[in-house]
Amino acid sequence: MVFSSLQFIFLFLPCFLCVYYAVPFQWKNTVLLFGSLIFYALGTLDKPEYIVLLILSVLENFVLASRMSKTEKNRKTLLIIGLVYNFAWLFLFKYAAFFLSGVNQLIALIPKTNFQFRAPELLLPTGISFYTFQAVSYLIDVYRKTCAAETSPIRLGTYICMFPQLIAGPIVTYGQVAKKLQNRTHSVQLFLSGLKLFILGLGSKVLLANQLGGLWSDINAIGYDSISTQLAWMGIAAYSFQIYFDFWGYSLMAIGLGKMLGFQLPKNFCFPYLSVSMTEFWRRWHITLGSWFREYVYIPLGGSRNGKWKTYRNLFVVWLLTGLWHGAHVNFLLWGLFLFAVIAVEKAGLKKFLDNHKALGHIYMLFLIPLTWALFAITDLSQLTLFFGRLFPFFSSAAAPVFRYDFLKYMKEYGVLLLCGFLFSTKFPAKLYKKISNDWVGALLLLILFWASVYCLYIGLNDPFLYFRF
Repeated sequence: MVFSSLQFIFLFLPCFLCVYYAVPFQWKNTVLLFGSLIFYALGTLDKPEYIVLLILSVLENFVLASRMSKTEKNRKTLLIIGLVYNFAWLFLFKYAAFFLSGVNQLIALIPKTNFQFRAPELLLPTGISFYTFQAVSYLIDVYRKTCAAETSPIRLGTYICMFPQLIAGPIVTYGQVAKKLQNRTHSVQLFLSGLKLFILGLGSKVLLANQLGGLWSDINAIGYDSISTQLAWMGIAAYSFQIYFDFWGYSLMAIGLGKMLGFQLPKNFCFPYLSVSMTEFWRRWHITLGSWFREYVYIPLGGSRNGKWKTYRNLFVVWLLTGLWHGAHVNFLLWGLFLFAVIAVEKAGLKKFLDNHKALGHIYMLFLIPLTWALFAITDLSQLTLFFGRLFPFFSSAAAPVFRYDFLKYMKEYGVLLLCGFLFSTKFPAKLYKKISNDWVGALLLLILFWASVYCLYIGLNDPFLYFRF
């Protein structure tokens, strides 16, 4: 089940909220936990074992953290057990096939060897990358004594399984919600504030991301070998806007749902396409993932405290892991390594120049952002090479496109949407909405956005959230 579905909007959410608001506070966490498990189970009906895996994650981490809080002697051992347990499941489902494929390729190089490992064919459990990171951050924080071990499995389960952020974040640390798990307020004002954010996120997903994604889908259907350079750039620009409004929309809906339930979930985006450097971009994009890697990988490795070369080493590790976190394909490794190279160059002095010459910084990012998303979007390396050949035909020996002026046809169909993508990536719409959000004009706008989104969902114009695959 996804937030941008008629079943969620008109069945699950109203029924859940009626029960949630009807029970006294001491039962709200229980209702939220079981409601979240039902939400997850409805989305994994073909794989019921995945709900068992989620419940086991809650129980295992609860027991390990509880024991860790009661001893000084074996704390590190318990932490290691917890890390191995959590990451083992993630490795099995997400990386085992990729790893064994690489091993098989190495074995094939050995003469007269026919042995090959059989890679498991496993469907990635929805949200496992996100709830694993939350469970791991909880264990580490208990080990560091920056937060106390939770004494209630219901509260810990609510933290890990809370349906607004269970599937695709934001990634929340236990300390950010610990107080709210024990005492939080609910009000009509908070509900309406959350509802507004939910509708804005729904509109971002359904009316912008899904529609812009149509151009990228069309280009993939045509084939990269048949498109012109102009259409290739239009397509990757459309994908850049699609992934932004898709994930930003989901995050807005998650934060809005959190407010309805009395939680303040962390912000995940801050106008990333207005950045003047890639370093700044990744401080504004998927903020909670960047914070997680900084807090639990980069700083423990030494951060930038131990000299220039160790700083670059630490950055390399972070971006290698960031690439792998997004997927078990070579293109994600290339994507992460490319981002590391760009950010390393910026750290060496380019960022200071770009910060002082913002116009050049915006041009630089206008060119660089689509290139990084091309690496991200195309998993087949031969197709990736072909697509880059279309982006830069003077470096390629590929045949001429089938229709030289194909971009004119798609500009008529998607030109307005691309302009809307550009406009809504700026602060102007947000500033305008802020001025009208509390009067009848803002209410009318939200009403139009909601029913326009519902209409699109009704006629089938919807796609899964892109980040569900991670």
